Amino acid sequence: MEHEVFVPVPEEPLREALADPERVARAVPGLQRDADPGPDALPVTGRLKVRAGGHTITYRGGLRIAARGDGGYAVTGEAHEARGSGAVTFSLVLRLAAAAEGGTQVSFSGTASADGRVAEAVKNSPQAVESAVRRLLARFAEGLAAPAADDEPSAPAGVSRVFDAEVPPPSLEPLAEVGVGPEAAHARRTMIGRSAEEVDHAPPRGRYAPVPAPETLGGGAALRWAAPAAAVLVASAIVVTRALRKRR
Repeated sequence: MEHEVFVPVPEEPLREALADPERVARAVPGLQRDADPGPDALPVTGRLKVRAGGHTITYRGGLRIAARGDGGYAVTGEAHEARGSGAVTFSLVLRLAAAAEGGTQVSFSGTASADGRVAEAVKNSPQAVESAVRRLLARFAEGLAAPAADDEPSAPAGVSRVFDAEVPPPSLEPLAEVGVGPEAAHARRTMIGRSAEEVDHAPPRGRYAPVPAPETLGGGAALRWAAPAAAVLVASAIVVTRALRKRR
């Protein structure tokens, strides 16, 4: 089988992606990689669900991509049905060619052999299986052209990606701003170091402070006269006591 896909990226980024097993694995659509494939496993291994000819088949397997001397790449792999005895093996040649539009033409050619459920799907609907394979190869090429997540520039610590530099904090000196009076400065000094919730609920100060309610003449007035009267009584008692002592 032969298949070609055009991707709107230069040739060199695609070659870098093909040399990186991590990016190759991310390019395979729907691949669930194995957490611990083992030392003898292929560079890219995992589970892949394939839909072809009305069948949905899950395979476990892997693939390897190796550079060839003629500038192409050898893609080999094998997989087995997760629930069944069927197996698939394939051997492809992948080539890259610069296109006039500024992108790259990715071409696949090679052979594959299969048995089990996919072989039954080929007998029943060969066109559907061929369409599924071509769609898989096209999405794989597009995945190679996608930028790697690690290639995105990261912002320095403490700096948001939205801004190019940190915004300096406002001055902590209350009188540094024009038009700030002494009352406002005192209010700002008392609010420094307090939480936002405390500041929001703090009563206003200065000219904006609420006027206290006038005191009523009642119990308050009686209390103001109680202290002088008590002092007079104590002084009188002391005088009487001294006079009695002298008479004795």
